[in-house]
Amino acid sequence: MLASHYYEGKIEAGCDEAGRGCLAGSVYAAAVILPPDYQNELLNDSKQLTEKKRYQLRDIIEQDAVAWAVGIVTPQEIDRINILNASILAMHRALDQLKVRPEAIIVDGNRFKPYQQIPATTIVKGDGKYLSIAAASILAKTYRDDYMNQLALEYPQYDWLSNKGYPTKKHRDAIRQNGITPYHRRSYNLLGDGQLSFDF
Repeated sequence: MLASHYYEGKIEAGCDEAGRGCLAGSVYAAAVILPPDYQNELLNDSKQLTEKKRYQLRDIIEQDAVAWAVGIVTPQEIDRINILNASILAMHRALDQLKVRPEAIIVDGNRFKPYQQIPATTIVKGDGKYLSIAAASILAKTYRDDYMNQLALEYPQYDWLSNKGYPTKKHRDAIRQNGITPYHRRSYNLLGDGQLSFDF
């Protein structure tokens, strides 16, 4: 069972992001506040769950959570401020939208920037340790998948329905053949050859 909280007796928001390593699309983050002593043995790191399970759990999380929100940072912003800053900004944007103000924040990973005056702790592999971070990982992943599925209708040649913008061989081959879209992150090594080439 994942732990229900890190800070004792505080309203705690868990944060996680999805889409950091993608060549295309926005980065998404979620913030989730669960009830005190919440329990759900099905909740786990979104990467450990099937797609069907993730969407089932999304409905449960949204019903059960005290508050939840999703923040988004666009590919253009990622190119401007870099992906680490963009991931943190997406988490801040999610926190901004929470209907309940958290008294503490726990974040998956090892990097975060102070948010208002709220104490925050980073936890490596936190999505496999704390329920609220696991819940945030599921929301960030499913909402980002929905978005990439929409973009895939516009640009079917990049196989985003299955790769969700991640650097697969098929995705990179499509970039070689068709060039890039407005959704590609131009600051990334899009062809995997070590070159940042803008001459598409």
